[in-house]
Amino acid sequence: MSSPSSPDPFVAPEPSRARAERVHAALLRIGERHAATDAQRARQVHPSMLAPHEAVRLVSFLLSGAALTDGDEPEVDQADITAALSLVPLVRSELDELEGGLLAMARGRGLTWAQIAFGLGLGTPQAARQRYERLAGRIADPGPSE
Repeated sequence: MSSPSSPDPFVAPEPSRARAERVHAALLRIGERHAATDAQRARQVHPSMLAPHEAVRLVSFLLSGAALTDGDEPEVDQADITAALSLVPLVRSELDELEGGLLAMARGRGLTWAQIAFGLGLGTPQAARQRYERLAGRIADPGPSE
């Protein structure tokens, strides 16, 4: 009988569980290697202003109860929700640019489309390449804002 830490080599891993384990391992790895000190973590955020993705995440966490208001902090209201929703297109655009740039750099560093597909949790190298091409198109021509 195999233990949870040593999977049965004759049973295919469940893709969603394997993906979740990779996400956890990825956060742990990057945190240990590149955000281990206060100085390393501080380079990721502006000290006096929330980044758009941080603001959206904060409102979402407060609304869901994953974070609690502190002391005299007001409860999240409709205007806060509207403000967070107003930032979502900007966050999505920034994420598209980050992902497109990371994919281009991955290819520049010699990663194959199969390796990139694995990292993104996609089924085929073609899917990874198509994703990159769609991102590159959106980044080059963002179109009218909504």
